[in-house]
Amino acid sequence: MRYKINKVFVAGHRGMVGSAIKRALSNNSNIEIITATKDALDLTNQEKVMSFFKNNEIDQVYLAAAKVGGIYANSTYPADFIYINLMIQNNIINSAYKTGIKKLLFLGSSCIYPKESKQPIKEDFLLSGKLENTNEPYAIAKIAGIKLCQSINKQYSSEGFDYRSVMPTNLYGSGDNYNLEDSHVIPALIRKFHEAKKNNQHNVEVWGSGNPRREFLHVDDMADACIHIMNLDKNYYEKIISKSISHINVGYGEDITIKELANLIKKIIGYEGKIIFDSKKPDGTMKKLLDTSLLAKTGWLPQINLEDGLIKTYNHFINDKNYRN
Repeated sequence: MRYKINKVFVAGHRGMVGSAIKRALSNNSNIEIITATKDALDLTNQEKVMSFFKNNEIDQVYLAAAKVGGIYANSTYPADFIYINLMIQNNIINSAYKTGIKKLLFLGSSCIYPKESKQPIKEDFLLSGKLENTNEPYAIAKIAGIKLCQSINKQYSSEGFDYRSVMPTNLYGSGDNYNLEDSHVIPALIRKFHEAKKNNQHNVEVWGSGNPRREFLHVDDMADACIHIMNLDKNYYEKIISKSISHINVGYGEDITIKELANLIKKIIGYEGKIIFDSKKPDGTMKKLLDTSLLAKTGWLPQINLEDGLIKTYNHFINDKNYRN
């Protein structure tokens, strides 16, 4: 890193992204990582979050804490998704500002962009159209987080506040959620094919037509990109972003159909049955590929290709005591 940091708070350190950031930061001996479990700190409680920040001399914050889930979870619990995410991010960002923490990185989601965005999706497409209705509450919360960081930078620029935002594409990897009711597509498919192989099932049902295209980035690449962006020189960072857009896309740069993804996971796991696509279930956005040219301009590129990343992820899954079968 370019400069010494004493204490870094990783919010959401037990989640997939937060744990990856924590692992990556632990390689730097100049950093003391600060964490807090849900039992120790309720991030939706404003008073407790403020007290936590006042009692810890924090230099930087990586805000990876969030309530996340796939299409089913977003459709079933929309009130939870907007309320919990707004509370978590507002409490952390505001407490960081109030206690004088100058550097913070907020992690959003590519679902912030309009459903009918041109492809690939550029950062300045934000708020240019209607959102995908299946995850609109979650997306609105994330947009609010971006704008809060941007507004703090604008209002308190003379005081040196530097709050940045990154918008990741679909992530996967170690520490993912494999609960079929609220997981994303890759962990859901891994668990389905694994259990189908174990139980000698003749077919596996996959939601939707299989035609939507999605981009996937391994979480270890995401963590590396977050640290890279956080440590970009402030003057350089301000030059590459516009006054109205303060976030940077983080993606793999290529997409794949859900049908192709399902067949790739099927091959990796060694399942020999049939895949049935249930077209009565929602597809969501048909294509969502991020334009990552701005990030590439800073010198960062992903290192883990999809097949290698999926093999690595499946190996983590079969060794996870919570899902070992």
